[in-house]
Amino acid sequence: MNRYITFFFLLLTTAIFAHAQSPSEGELTTLLNEFLAGASRNDAAVHERFWAEDLIYTRSAGTRTGKEDLMKGVRTAPPLKPGDPVTVYSADEVRIQQYGNTAVVAFKLVGNTTRSDGSATVSYHLNTGTFVKRNGRWQVVAWQATVVPKAEPKPEPLPETPKVESKPIQISATENPIAPAAEASKSGDSKKYQKGARG
Repeated sequence: MNRYITFFFLLLTTAIFAHAQSPSEGELTTLLNEFLAGASRNDAAVHERFWAEDLIYTRSAGTRTGKEDLMKGVRTAPPLKPGDPVTVYSADEVRIQQYGNTAVVAFKLVGNTTRSDGSATVSYHLNTGTFVKRNGRWQVVAWQATVVPKAEPKPEPLPETPKVESKPIQISATENPIAPAAEASKSGDSKKYQKGARG
């Protein structure tokens, strides 16, 4: 009985270790990191190696393109001049799911941009790539990029309105609340009558 338990434990440990040390997973992680380093400097050779000829690329702007158009953009991009913003890309929260010769690689793309004045901004995209291994080489056949919206700052709470004590208004029985006596007795509005032979 102990022999079977030991055998099962060794089998389980080997399976877990083999999964954690998957050669394809390590290969895909290395490929992704090499690509992001090359994309940071707009290296056409790195792009050529990374994308398959039958690529379907869905941009974060909501348009689709293929490898031919993507490579035209890479090759015609002007070289960086001194003082131009520099963006360095890296991957965070990488998840790899392999299905034989196909793998899905999902990650958060982090773009750190530094300007000549020293100011910096960070952008985030959620990217998902489908890789296929052909002739011993992994390449991307489908790619989806989605912008992660910036978190909106929470509005500051409005200041509390001070509480005002309300007092009841007292009106005398002889006072007209619509036209107070002071208003009604303006000079020129009242006439005096005398009682006499004619009045």
